[in-house]
This record gives sequence, C-alpha cells and structure tokens, in this order.
Amino acid sequence: MTLTELRYIVAVARERHFGRAAAACFVSQPTLSIAVRKLEEELGITLFERGSNEITVTDTGERIIEQAQRVLEEVSVIKTLASELKNELVGPFRLGVIFTIGPYLLPALIPALRELAPDMPLYLEENYTARLADMLKRGEVDAVIVAEPFDEPGMVTYPLYDEPFVVATPRTHPWAKRKTISSAELANESVLLLTQGNCFRDQVLALCDRLQQPAAPGGHALSRTLQGSSLTTIRHMVASGVGITVMPVTSVGPGDEALLGIVPFAAPAPTRRVVLACRKQFYRRNAIAALCQAVRHSALPGVQWLDNAPMSAEAS
Repeated sequence: MTLTELRYIVAVARERHFGRAAAACFVSQPTLSIAVRKLEEELGITLFERGSNEITVTDTGERIIEQAQRVLEEVSVIKTLASELKNELVGPFRLGVIFTIGPYLLPALIPALRELAPDMPLYLEENYTARLADMLKRGEVDAVIVAEPFDEPGMVTYPLYDEPFVVATPRTHPWAKRKTISSAELANESVLLLTQGNCFRDQVLALCDRLQQPAAPGGHALSRTLQGSSLTTIRHMVASGVGITVMPVTSVGPGDEALLGIVPFAAPAPTRRVVLACRKQFYRRNAIAALCQAVRHSALPGVQWLDNAPMSAEAS
C-alpha cells in the first residue's frame, strides 16, 4: 500500500469516474485502474462497484476511503511542518478567491504581495464558495478569500474588510439621480441576479424578502428576474435597460458612471464581510500574515478595513 494508491482511491471516490480521477491525478487511466485493483487485491475487499455509466463506492470502501483521506491530510501536515523549518515566505502559495471578489482584488493584491514576499508565487483558483471550501478541506488550496458566512469545521477565518453594496441602474432610470435607495424598494423593480451558486446572489436576496415571494400583479418578484453568470454580464444588461442590480462597491469601475447610475443604499447600508480562511493546522503563519497585509495594501476603494489580521511570527 502506497500514498499514491491512497490518492488514487480518494480521487475515484470524489470523481465517481476513473477517467476523470486519472486526469485529476495527472496519470493515464490504465495506470490508475491497475493501481486501484492492486490495492483492492492487497486488502481483499472491493472498494468500488464498477457500472457501465458510473462508479459507486461500496459500504466497506466508504470507511477505507475516509481513513485514506485522513492519512493524506496528516501527510500534508508533516510536509508543512518540515517546510516550516525553512522560510515560510519561500515557495508557492495556493489561494482560492470567489468570482465576485477576484477580478477586483487580484489586480492590486498580486503586485502588493510581490513586494512583501517576492519568493512566494501565487497560484490562483477562482470558484464558488462551496467548491473552494471543499478544496480547502482537501488541501488543494492553502487559503481562500470569501464572503461570510463561512462556517466550516476545522477552519479559522481572519476578517479583512467590510464592503458596502450599491444599486446600479440604467442612466435613464428615475433612480439614477437619487441620492440613496432603500432595500425595500428593490421589490418594485426588475432586479438582475447572479445565477444560483453565487453567494452574492443570496446576499442580495436577503436584502429584501419580497424578492423571493411570488410575483404580485405588476410587480417584479424572483420568478420574473433575469439572471447573469457574472457581474460583468449583469452590468451590460443593466446598461442596455433590462433592469437594475445590486453590486459590491469594489466592482464599480472608473467607466461605469458613464453607462450606469450608481446609487448608494440609505443608511445603514447593506455590506458583506470579506475574510481570509485557512485550515487550523496550516503552519505557514507568516505567509497568511503577509497575504492579509497585501490585501490591505491593495487600497480597495469604498471598503472599511478591519484590524483582526494575524501577526507574523516575527512580530509575536
């Protein structure tokens, strides 16, 4: 039994497909299949039921694979402990970022981090919160930048900043000249939302309960809203007069005011809290501190910075 074989069976259980598991492990399918079969013969049990269309994990296999996952996590801890004896700011750092933060934070974050840690290249993964949480649990990324709520067991979060929301309207919309808008007023408009899976969509829906109710005559409830896959797509839909939307303030670019009406919410304005999350057993403490510092150096406009970032080992 080898660690490689354990990685293979964990990948097959996750992907439910030998071909996809092989691709995820960067090996050929025959190589992976032979290794899995060899491990089953060594253990004297069947880990997977092989069907024509899908792979299912046997009851016994579930227990074995859970243990294999724990073994791989402990191996990762050992490697991390060994690397801690070296410079924590040397070597790649794998960072996950959600779609509604990455395009606006990363252009400023990357050069700021290069100044603080020039020997720590950043490997980036943009995805949905749920997917990034799974990757963080499996050690596929070292940390993630997401919006709360992020209540995952075994994780620690460091608040970075609070970001207010604004309303974006077509330039010809009556609201475009208003000074503020209340969240309750959204129910009377056609609100463009991100597709399901985006946490920002859920945050917008939480602003106004009536958006989630069946449409009243002449109203615009959730069943009548349009959806877009990205804030960029929604921005263009609003500019064309399709409806209005809610955006995080950092997503408002210099050219947006020529195409859109950007109106703040009435106080207290709705916000989202952006946090950095990592596993509790992640030992590159100085790398986490450098990343938090780089986020602050990015000078994002319109946000309220928070002072709960971790201190570096040198400063403690």
